[in-house]
Amino acid sequence: MFKIKNAFKKKPKNVNQYGWFGNFNSWNEAKSSAFGYEASNILEKTKQSLLKIKNGEAIYERDSVLFDKKEYPYSIISSLLYIAIKNNNKLNVVDFGGSLGSTWFQVRDFIPSEIEVSWSIVEQAAYIDEGKKYFADDVLDFYYTIEDCIAAKKNVNVVLLSSVVQYLEKPHEFLDQLSSYQIDYLLFDRTAFINEPSLDRLTLQIVPPEIYEARYPSWFFNEARFLNHFSSYQLKADFFSFVEGERFMSIDHKVVAYDKGFLFEKKK
Repeated sequence: MFKIKNAFKKKPKNVNQYGWFGNFNSWNEAKSSAFGYEASNILEKTKQSLLKIKNGEAIYERDSVLFDKKEYPYSIISSLLYIAIKNNNKLNVVDFGGSLGSTWFQVRDFIPSEIEVSWSIVEQAAYIDEGKKYFADDVLDFYYTIEDCIAAKKNVNVVLLSSVVQYLEKPHEFLDQLSSYQIDYLLFDRTAFINEPSLDRLTLQIVPPEIYEARYPSWFFNEARFLNHFSSYQLKADFFSFVEGERFMSIDHKVVAYDKGFLFEKKK
């Protein structure tokens, strides 16, 4: 009788079914429940939103969603201006995982015209193809790999990584490789960390359908382990995410995580 009664108990109405869940043992285990990362509809929605930004028909986009009010990533803006000043007003950015130029469109209002800007996106092949076709101009260009971009540009002075490292299958291998390039500055934003004493935690992110329908494997890093990748760099600044709701983040409905950013400068 007890089991029957509990079977018909009402579920709480306010439990959010979207967000981050689980503690997976492997990427393949998490990926078995995932979908959407390479979906063409997400790329198309992102493209259409950013074309409206580019053409002046909308004012702000983030994660493919259009907003009627701008939210500026001031920590990123101030970091980029610092780098430009240190490089004779030249800013040569590799934006890894930069979609079709989202961050550039967010920060460009604060980059003075006297600063010479080159902004290169490195993304999935489908994004690069669309980027070259619809968004490339005298500032924005698109490359399939960081190596291709470095070879073409030769004077890259900063790699920007915003809300991207936690979606890589092998993030620590990538971070070691990134550090080995010895680019003068590394700028992270909206990178996920865990408050728990565990090393890292692998979760499944379920995206609200009003953004788009998708489920992604998503890492939350141990901050000390993350920072250990950059022994050849000086930490110039750290900062919390500018996005509302990302300073304190929940996994399985418990507040145990946070998004954070860092500016690293190569040691002389």
